Amino acid sequence: MRQRKRGSKDPEMPFGENVRGSSQADRVRIRTAWMYYVEQLTQSEIAAILNVGRVTVVRLLADARARNEIKITINAKVADTTELERGLEELFDIQKAIVAPLSGPQADPVPVISAAAGDYISQIATSNMRVGVGWGRTLYNTLPFIKGQSLTGFRVYSLLGGIIQARRFNPAEFAWQLAELFQGEGFLVPAPAIVDSVETKRTLIERCGLNTIFEMAEDLDAVLLSVGGTTSTATSYQVGYLTDAQHDSLVAAGAIGDLLFHFFDERGNLIDHEINDRVMSVGLDRLRRAPIRLLASGGPEKVGALIGAMKLVNPTVFITDEVTAASMIERTRLNGSRKKA
Repeated sequence: MRQRKRGSKDPEMPFGENVRGSSQADRVRIRTAWMYYVEQLTQSEIAAILNVGRVTVVRLLADARARNEIKITINAKVADTTELERGLEELFDIQKAIVAPLSGPQADPVPVISAAAGDYISQIATSNMRVGVGWGRTLYNTLPFIKGQSLTGFRVYSLLGGIIQARRFNPAEFAWQLAELFQGEGFLVPAPAIVDSVETKRTLIERCGLNTIFEMAEDLDAVLLSVGGTTSTATSYQVGYLTDAQHDSLVAAGAIGDLLFHFFDERGNLIDHEINDRVMSVGLDRLRRAPIRLLASGGPEKVGALIGAMKLVNPTVFITDEVTAASMIERTRLNGSRKKA
C-alpha cells in the first residue's frame, strides 16, 4: 500500500490541534478510524499517511471512541464515502480525495461538489498565497461556500483568456470574485480564450505583453481546476466557445474532455487538434509544478474525462460526488482487468 513519507508536504492543512473548522476535524478523525479499524493499518502507518505524530493518531482514535463513532461498523454513510475516498487515492495516487454525498444517481452533482470545494478553499487560503484558477460552473458555484477574509498579499491569476459577452461562467468572473473574497489582487488574461491562428497567439504573447501574465504562473502555490466534457451540455459548448463543426472534429479526434481548453483523451494524452495550438491559456506543464493542484468536477458524462485528467494534471486534491467516484473506480478497475485478460 502506498504511504506518504513523513515530513512530505500534504495540501491539507496540518492535522491535530491546528485543524480549522469542525467539519475538517470530523473528517480527519473519521478517516483515522477508518484506516485503523477497517483497513487495519497500524498507528505508525496511519501517522505516516497523515503526516502527523503517532500520539495524534492515538488521540484521534480516542476521540472517535468517546463520541461513540466506533461500534461494530463506522456510520454507514460516512463509511461509504470514506471507502470511495480511499479507493480514489489508491487508484489514482492522489494525496487527498473528498467525496460529497449525493441524494440520488440522477441529482445534479455540481452543488455538493461546489460546497465541498468551497469549504476546502476556505481552509487552505493564506496570506501571500498565489492561486491560479480555471473556470466553469463548478468553480463558479464554490463562491457562496468560501469563507472570505482579509489576507495580505493574496493573489489570483486567471489561467485562461475570456469571452466577449458578460456571462457568469466567463473565466475572468471567477478569478476576480475569488480575489475579492480575500481582499486580494486579481490578474486576468486580456485575450479571447481561443484565437484565430497560432500566429495571433504568438503575437499576443510576445508583442502585446501577455508573456508577463503567463510568467506569473511559473511559481503558483495552488491551482483550482475543473474538467470540461465533450457532450452538448458542456459549459464550453453551451456558451458558444465551440462551433458544431469544431465540437464534432474534436470528438472524432478522440477528445473526451478538456482542461483550460486543452483537449485530451481518456489516457490523459493531448489530442492532435489545431484548437490545442490556438488556446490562450497557461500550459499544463506549468500547472503541474504547483504544490496544491485541486481538481473539482463530477457527473456521469465526465467519468472518462476525469480519469484522463488524473493522468494529465496529476491533482493532489480531487473533489467529486459519490456517484461519479464509484463510476470512476469501477471503470478503471474494469479496464485494468481487461488489459490483464
